[in-house]
Amino acid sequence: MGKIKGHIAILVANIIFGLGVPVSKFLLDENNLWVTPMTYMASRCLGATLIFWVVSFFLPKEHVAWKDLLVIMVGGLIGVVVSQTLTAWALVYTTPVYYSLIATLTPVATMLMAAMFIGEKITNLKSLGVILAILGAALMVIVNWKNEGGSNDLLGIALAILSLLTWVIYLLITRKVSQKYTAVTQMKWVFLISSIAVMPFAWSEFPQTKLYGGQFAWDAALAMAFIVVFATVMGYFMIPYALKFLKATTVSIYTNIQPIVASFVAIIYGMEALTWDKPLAAILVLVGAYIVTIEPKKEVDKETS
Repeated sequence: MGKIKGHIAILVANIIFGLGVPVSKFLLDENNLWVTPMTYMASRCLGATLIFWVVSFFLPKEHVAWKDLLVIMVGGLIGVVVSQTLTAWALVYTTPVYYSLIATLTPVATMLMAAMFIGEKITNLKSLGVILAILGAALMVIVNWKNEGGSNDLLGIALAILSLLTWVIYLLITRKVSQKYTAVTQMKWVFLISSIAVMPFAWSEFPQTKLYGGQFAWDAALAMAFIVVFATVMGYFMIPYALKFLKATTVSIYTNIQPIVASFVAIIYGMEALTWDKPLAAILVLVGAYIVTIEPKKEVDKETS
């Protein structure tokens, strides 16, 4: 039952993240820059800090050991400040399509780094699952490639790769503490330290942005609210919850849902047509995620170890 909850949590998180990619691009687009990458990050961190701390006051108090708090905070700096700031800058310079294509490599990077640093075994079955998931996401992205680039795709892709690698590091170093504490306890500290780290760089930029500098618009405000409440608070709440039951490689493979979600949103709004590749891509990703969780009969199930 725990694994099912973990799969549901990480699936929901990546559906939200998938919706967040085009919304973030709207806010960060160079032609209509509502927020800068740093004020975008500061808004996310401050909003999430407020929400998680308020929620924590209504929950039983949970003591966090100092060494675990250090891991949580370092993980927060890597997985939120570094990774998501790199993502924001990547979306300034390149398109969601290019970014999504890079994101499909996340499970491979996670599997290799998990094998190198925490001893997760790379079985033939697990490799097959990862390959299927990557094929699913890459198929949809490539088939729908419009060959429309950003202002500096090389720089944007390089930033996307760095974002991917730092995200993998976050998943790996926080997996054990994620099994010990509630998601709210972890996230209130993650976003507190992230806010402290981001604000010195963002403070002077707030008056220069359209959203905060006098050109307020409801569509931009609602987009920012979606990023804070859903793509930050709900999404990041689901990740440590999923890591209680699933391995880092399994959690990372759901990243490939994101470009599929973004594409289906485009279909709903009439920007894309429903073609054969999209349902096939979704099936391949979900089947791949299932295969990755299958352990050989002779091995002890380590998902909750």
